[in-house]
Amino acid sequence: MSKKRDYRLYLIDIFIAINKIQRYTKKFKDADSLRWNEMAWDATIRELEIIGEATRILIESDILENIKYRKIVDFRNIIAHGYFGLDEEEVFSVIQEKLSPFKNELISLILDNNIPIEEALLLAIKENSKIIALTEYLKKLNKRFKNAR
Repeated sequence: MSKKRDYRLYLIDIFIAINKIQRYTKKFKDADSLRWNEMAWDATIRELEIIGEATRILIESDILENIKYRKIVDFRNIIAHGYFGLDEEEVFSVIQEKLSPFKNELISLILDNNIPIEEALLLAIKENSKIIALTEYLKKLNKRFKNAR
């Protein structure tokens, strides 16, 4: 029987996925140009699925409120099962307007509830040590949590 994964790792999964999406999409000025860049589009869709799945688990673990965050899970289900019928304008809108606020809400949740996230961050830093941009981001995030305590 496998050991249940610590919920803090799902929070880190979301931070990592948001960072990746923002890095993958920063050069795109519109939805159409993102949609027709095969690698960036596919990678972004995969990370959005990760965000939705991690959010689902956090809702089921009573870390996040179902009513407030259910739309993220529903969006993941559309992505995962919509296949070729995805609306690039909607995806681009989520990237541009929803990811940063969600990240900030998670940061507030961690700080307001004094969730000890540093160990999970250090594990993620170690696991991703060869991805310099991601490692730098995780180190900054870790420093932000340490300084806030």
